[in-house]
Order: sequence, then structure tokens, then C-alpha cells
Amino acid sequence: MQFTINRNLFLENLNNAMRAISSRATIPILSGIKLTLTDEMLTLTGSDTDISIEIQIPVNDDLIVQSTGSIVLPARFFSEIVKKLPGKDFSFEVKESFQTKIVSENTEFMINGLDANNYPHLPEISTDASFKISGKTFREIINETVFAVATQESRPTLTGVNFIFNNSSIKAVATDSHRLSQRQISLENGPQTSTDLIIPGKSLVELSRIIGESDPEITVNPGENQVLFEVGNIAFYSRLLDGQYPDTDRLIPTESTTSVEFELPVLARSLERASLLTHESRNNVVKMTLDVQNQLVKLQGDSPEIGNVEEEISFKNLEGDGLTISFNPDYLREALRASITDSIIMNFTQPLRPFTVIPAKQDVNFTQLITPVRTF
Repeated sequence: MQFTINRNLFLENLNNAMRAISSRATIPILSGIKLTLTDEMLTLTGSDTDISIEIQIPVNDDLIVQSTGSIVLPARFFSEIVKKLPGKDFSFEVKESFQTKIVSENTEFMINGLDANNYPHLPEISTDASFKISGKTFREIINETVFAVATQESRPTLTGVNFIFNNSSIKAVATDSHRLSQRQISLENGPQTSTDLIIPGKSLVELSRIIGESDPEITVNPGENQVLFEVGNIAFYSRLLDGQYPDTDRLIPTESTTSVEFELPVLARSLERASLLTHESRNNVVKMTLDVQNQLVKLQGDSPEIGNVEEEISFKNLEGDGLTISFNPDYLREALRASITDSIIMNFTQPLRPFTVIPAKQDVNFTQLITPVRTF
């Protein structure tokens, strides 16, 4: 196996393939990156069994093939070597006993490789149920929900985002049982039959990074226990989480007794100030008082060790019954960070019942739910 390639082109693709490689690989060969070269293309493969990424680089002026073959190289060392090579191009040659020579200008590395035949095969997923989606749209939905997945493995399904695709819409829900984020958006030419997938949060974070700021068309191929996303020359495989996702619709209140509308930056800055002290306390709780009669909203935070903070927050509209409620400020801060409108509405029912954060625009279907904290 022997080829010459443009270093920047190779490195860009290698960095994406490296997203699937874990530093704690349970199967030793999976700490390596697999390279397969044919007369038509060079394929890079990385996997940690949960995520697998396969990238194809077609043969052109930037990739010249001398002889075909395959090899698995230690991913971390190989990546560092390529990053530090001096020249615009480098040559790559596999010699006897899988020893691999990498040469750029006057620099030569020799590293030990492994037999690619021992590398696990990627799953085979049918494309019969495939459909397409805008990369920008999908990345937005990921970023609006993935922060709310559970990090504890005690309820595995909650470590993923539940996506429901149908012909006209996508609905995505994430919850860790303390807060919830649900986004629904219209979709043109979705799957003819409703498709329900629970995709691990970790996979979605890496997929979002691969999509990046551009708007590539993504082809979604749902399988039995894997899903394949095709983004340009990248095939991104993720395992799916087994089990039934909880019925979260019943958790979201349909009515409220108190409602307040804030300019998002105003509320975010106030929370930031309150959190300076609450983060020093074991409880990390702020208290919000909604005084409808006097048209006043007050935020309080305290730490027995440091001190306390209290401020009145300006608002756009306040109506309903007076209420005092306590909650984790980090949950609301992350909800605000994911919000996509300049103003938000917080709807409350009772001091110990979950409250919602929604956009102050009726045409945006985005609901976030936060469970309050009992402080007495």
C-alpha cells in the first residue's frame, strides 16, 4: 500500500474520523484508525462501537495511488505525526510486517501498524427507509435538546434524545427527569412512516460538530439498532438506545396560573449574578418572587459561607397569581442558552410544580420544562 496526499486535505478528514475513537477502547484495535486504499479512493475508518465514522477521499490531483491495500495505525500517534509534518504533501508506504513509512520533505517516520483484517466490520444498514434533512436544521435541533439528556446511566434511555420523524415534522425530546427540552419543527418530504429513534447524546454532540456551521444535506438511514447519517463524504454510524422513551407529553402543563415575559439577555444576566453566590452553596438554588399586585419580579440567591444577592428584574409583562418558586439556576441558564428568540415566557402553576420556558413567538414550537426545588 503506497500513496501520496495533500497533508491539509488528509488532516481535515482524519480529524473527523478521530471523533469516533475513544482513548479507552475496550477492543485494542479500536484505538487505531483504519486506512483502506483502492484505485478509486482512500477510506478512513474510526470506531468505538457506539459511534463509527467512515470517510472517503476520492483519488484526484491531491491523492496519487502507487499501490492499494489496507492498514490500521495507532490513531493518536498517527494524528500527531501528520499534524507536525513539515511539507504540503506527504508519502505513505506500508512495508513488511505492517511497518509504515511516512515521509514529508526531509522528515521520515516509521511506525508499527496492525492487520486491517482484524478490524471489526461496520454495520450494514438498508437505505430503503432513508430520507433527507437540512444539516442546519438538524444541528439546531440537536443543540436545542442535547444539553438536557441524563449523564447517569441508571436510566439508559434518558442518556439519549428521542427523535420522532414523520412526513411533515421532526419532534425531539430530551430529559434527565429534572428538566426537559422539546423542539418540534416542520419537515418537507420526511419518511412516509413515522420513525422513532433514541440517539445517544454523545453521538449527537459529535455529529453536530461534523455538520459544523455550513448547511450540508444529510441523509438519514434508520436501522434496527443503528442509524446511519450521510454528510457529504462522511458516513456517521451511531448505535440506538433500546427501550421505550417515557411519555413526556403528559409532563408538560397545558395551562398556567402565572405568566411572565422577559427579554432574554436581561434575565440571563440576572441569573449570572445570582449564580456567583449560589455556586458556592451546596444547594445551588435561587428564589424568584412574582408579585403581580405590585408588578414586581425579584430574584434572590444566597450562600451561608459568602453572603447573598437580591435584585429586581425588569420584565415585559406579568399576569396571573402571585408566586414564589425556587429552582436550580443552571437549569434555567442552559434553557436560555438554547432559546432561539429574543424574549421568552415563563409559565407557572404552583410553587412545587414544574414550570415551562417558551419562546415569545407563537410560530416557534419549543418547550422547556424545569422542576423546582423544595426549600422548606
